[in-house]
Amino acid sequence: MPATPSPGRVGDVRRQNLALVLAGIQRNGGATRAQLAAESGLTKASVSSLVTDLIESGLVRERSVTHDGERGRPGTGLVLNPARGALAAEINVDYLAVGVLDFTGELTFHETVERHNRGSRPSDILPLLVAMAQRAATEAAGIGVELLGGELTVPGLVDTERNVVLAAPNLGWADVGLSEELPKLLPEAPFGVTLSNEANSAALAELWFGHGANHGTSDRFRHFLYISGEVGVGGGLIIDSQLFSGPQGHAGEIGHVVVHPDGPLCACGGRGCLETLAGQQAIYSAAGMDQDLTSRQMEQLLNRVADGDERAVSAVEQAGHYLGIAVASTARVVNVSAVVLGGHFAVLEEGIAPALRRSLDHHAPGLIPEGNLAFSGLGQTGALRGAAATSVRRILGQAYELIP
Repeated sequence: MPATPSPGRVGDVRRQNLALVLAGIQRNGGATRAQLAAESGLTKASVSSLVTDLIESGLVRERSVTHDGERGRPGTGLVLNPARGALAAEINVDYLAVGVLDFTGELTFHETVERHNRGSRPSDILPLLVAMAQRAATEAAGIGVELLGGELTVPGLVDTERNVVLAAPNLGWADVGLSEELPKLLPEAPFGVTLSNEANSAALAELWFGHGANHGTSDRFRHFLYISGEVGVGGGLIIDSQLFSGPQGHAGEIGHVVVHPDGPLCACGGRGCLETLAGQQAIYSAAGMDQDLTSRQMEQLLNRVADGDERAVSAVEQAGHYLGIAVASTARVVNVSAVVLGGHFAVLEEGIAPALRRSLDHHAPGLIPEGNLAFSGLGQTGALRGAAATSVRRILGQAYELIP
C-alpha cells in the first residue's frame, strides 16, 4: 500500500533541503553524500540526515560504491529509486494512451488504443481510460514499481488549479470539470493525479528526454518552440529550460495562429488557423484520402509520398509551407531561434522539412538556423513522458509528505 501523506510534520527549511538534495540526485543521475554537500552548500551531517530520511521513505536508494572525489576515498552512490514511479494518461482525438515512468526516467509500460473521441462525452471516455490505468498499475506492480502519483494530459486549454478542461475544440469539450474523475485513475496514490495540456507535456518531454537533454545541442535548445502535430496542432514554449505557459497557462497555441485570413473555418471558431491547413485532417483531405484518422491513414500517406503521388506530395509540402508561416510569426514574437516538431510532423519529416525550410527562409530569413530546426525522436510517447515526468518532479518537490 502507498505511504500515507502527513503534511506539516517537517519544518519549512528541512522541506527545502530535502527538495534540494533530491534535485541534486536527479540532475546528476546519482551522487554521493559528499558531492551533494559540496553542490548544495549543506553540511555533510545535514545531508546524511536528509538522505537517511529519503532512503526510509523509499524515494532514494544506495547503489555500488563509487569515488566521490575527496582524496580518492570511496563513497556510496545515491540514486532515485526505480521501484517508485508515476502514471501518465492521455486523451487525444483519435486515441487513448497510458504509460508508467519510473523515477529514473524509464518508460516501463505503454499502451495506446485507437478510438474516435471527437464528440464523445467525458462519461464515455473516462471509464475506458480508468480501465487502462488499472492495467498500467497492475503491470507496474508486477515489476515492483509503486505508483505515487500521475497526470492526465489532454489536447485543449486547461485550468490546472480547478482541474477543468476549459476548451478542447477537437474533442467538442468545453468547461469539463474532472476533479471527481482524476482520482479514479490512481485511487491509492498519495500524491493524486493532476491535469495538463498535451502540447505542454510533450514540450517538457523534449526538454528532459529529447533535444533539450542532448548535451551536444542543449545550448541551442535552452529556448525553443515545440509544435505538436495531431488532428489539431498544439504548441509549447520552453524559455531558459522552463515551460513558459503565460499568465493564464495558455501560451504557445500556435495551432490557432492565422496563416490564411480567408482560409477554412476552424473548430475554435476562427478562420485560416494553422491546424486547418497543416493538421492531419487537412493533409489527408488535400491528398484526396479518406479520413478515418487511424494509424493506417498515416502509413498510406507515407507510402503515397514515397511513391511520388503528386497529390500526397503536394499536401505535405503545403502543410510545410503554412507551418513555416506560423513558425516565422511566432518565433519573432516570442524571440526564440529553435524549433522542435513532434507528432505527425516528425513522422512526415522527410517530406515536410524541405518545404518548411523554404517557407522559413522566405518569410524569416536567418531566424531559425539550419541546426536549430529539429524533429522529435520521442514518437507518440512524448506527451506521456512529459506528463509522467512532471508528476515525478511534483512528488520529489513534496518529498516531506513521506517523511515520518
